[in-house]
Amino acid sequence: MGNDNAMETEAAENYMDKLIKEDIESGIYSREICTRFPPEPNGYLHIGSAFAIHTNYGLAHKYGGTFHLRFDDTNPLKEDMEYVKAIIQDIEWLGCSPGEHIYYGSDYSEQIYNSALNLIRKGKAYVCDLSPEEVTAYRGTLTEPGKNSPYRERSVEENLRLFSWMREGAYPTGSRVLRAKIDMASPNINLRDPVLYRIIHAEHYRTGEAWCIYPMYDFAHPIQDAIEGITHSLCSLEFKDHRPLYEWVLEELGIEEAPRQREFGRVNLTGVVTSKRYLRALVAGNYVDGWDDPRLPTLRGLRRRGFTPESIRSFVREIGMVRNQTMVDFSMLEHCLRQDLKASVPSIMAVLDPLKVVITNYEAGETEWLTLANNSENAELGVREVPFSGTVYIEQDDFMEEPAPGFRRLVPGGEVRLKGAYIIKCNEVIKDAGTGAVRELRCTYDPLTKSGGANSGRKVKGTLHWGSASHGIPAEVYLYEKLLEDNDGPKAEGEAWEEYINPDSMRLMRSCLLEPFAAGAKPENKFQFMRQGYFCADNKLSREDRLVFNRIVPLKDTWKSGK
Repeated sequence: MGNDNAMETEAAENYMDKLIKEDIESGIYSREICTRFPPEPNGYLHIGSAFAIHTNYGLAHKYGGTFHLRFDDTNPLKEDMEYVKAIIQDIEWLGCSPGEHIYYGSDYSEQIYNSALNLIRKGKAYVCDLSPEEVTAYRGTLTEPGKNSPYRERSVEENLRLFSWMREGAYPTGSRVLRAKIDMASPNINLRDPVLYRIIHAEHYRTGEAWCIYPMYDFAHPIQDAIEGITHSLCSLEFKDHRPLYEWVLEELGIEEAPRQREFGRVNLTGVVTSKRYLRALVAGNYVDGWDDPRLPTLRGLRRRGFTPESIRSFVREIGMVRNQTMVDFSMLEHCLRQDLKASVPSIMAVLDPLKVVITNYEAGETEWLTLANNSENAELGVREVPFSGTVYIEQDDFMEEPAPGFRRLVPGGEVRLKGAYIIKCNEVIKDAGTGAVRELRCTYDPLTKSGGANSGRKVKGTLHWGSASHGIPAEVYLYEKLLEDNDGPKAEGEAWEEYINPDSMRLMRSCLLEPFAAGAKPENKFQFMRQGYFCADNKLSREDRLVFNRIVPLKDTWKSGK
């Protein structure tokens, strides 16, 4: 479009909105706005995919149009139905459902083939016998023009004959290609007679052995868009130099009201790797627990860890439309998660590293039920009853025999409040005879200091979460940190992944104690664990007889908006 360059200087305005509005106002389309997301089914979607999905989905719906999911499945070597199913499920979970508009590039094989025949008949495509290495050598460089293939001037009749034989399987894999005849001296290398079709003798996951020639993405993409009535083919910035080829294909095929390719900036996150190659290497090398490992930035991994669709959509909205490659701090995604959960999930007490506390002046066998709010920011979540007894557990690091400066929790002779209950005083420390480690505290409680009571106002330095020993629910809890020490991954061939894996990326706490309120937790149920962070019941490991939780994020928010 003519205003493309002018838009480069308009940083404050959403340039994509303006481009689409201009197209609508100029009436270049007699059909509704239509966008698409075209994943190759050779891996799982990740957080970068979510940005592209939401951009296409959001713009289509903003302007009353439709959004298509189209699988770019024109390479039989790595594609699989497993990935197709996972991609559909992940997009549905994300809240960007294409509804009935799910398509497959392989369904258009005959139309794409016929388009290639049209180009051959026009003298715009030819069969080339150069090897892949020779094609590259003939292409030239950024500063030197390429040179014509010796097969460039084959007659239309010969090209039609050879291309039909290619389709019939007369030649081995990689022996011949169909190339566009454009300009070997073009400053844009993508226009130097690009390959349109190649020979691959391999079974396709949908079409079987019906085809042994497959179109290149740059050729198939505009034709597929035209078939589906796409108006705006929105893609990431690395495809900008491919746009002239996209437009050349549509123009040479005489497509009316042709789709328009427009680019947005690619979004990368600090501390994570979204390269399919690296993700596949991590999974194949058993460095992680599959594509849904909670340390991975795949949508499957984020979901299993506990991120919500709304937090991811909010993250994308917060980034906004970007023109250039952008690096975003992972803490921004965590911030969006906290904003989504802080008023929507119950807050409960969970002791992850228990230390036994015996309250010596509490009547043996007595149980008292205390009423606590489920969420201090949302009264609609109601209240729950929490059991209090003469033996409770607190966190190991909430007690110090020789307190460090500024320590405001329990110490010998000191007092703290147990959340929602009473003030207790530490009178005796019981240690393991062999190791000297603290294994039990003997305390007394002040019955006049019950939370909410007439004398509950007596002040102490600290308030601790706790769990009743006889009522607590056992659980395992995974604490996650970033997976890679260096998110760029191995720099040289043969480097071991072990050198890049953060050894503290996953820590399992096996002897945790949760409130009875958590007993019925279903996979993907979420809670705030007081003073600990936000946690989610693992959707792969957790079950009724074995609760397993993942820490999604700690409570502390490190992201600063800068607004």
